[in-house]
Amino acid sequence: MKKALFWIANFMFFVIAGSYLTMIPVRAYIDPSAVTYVIQAVAGVVIAVGACLTIFRHKIAEFFKKNREVEKKEVHFIDEEENKENDEVTE
Repeated sequence: MKKALFWIANFMFFVIAGSYLTMIPVRAYIDPSAVTYVIQAVAGVVIAVGACLTIFRHKIAEFFKKNREVEKKEVHFIDEEENKENDEVTE
């Protein structure tokens, strides 16, 4: 396992180093409308992912809330006879 990680790390290092060594400077112009499209796409993805996470978070919380209410009803159930016995002991 360590050997495989070592080879992957070496490969990534040489790919990145090679790409930096072969780069040439370029004077380029980025159209503002292209940047606007990229920002809109990123914003749309972020909003969609946030909405999905919120929906799933609410569903998960509701699931555990229902289970907790069922457990509370079972744990805190006291029989009438036991309640009468407790009242007699306290008097």
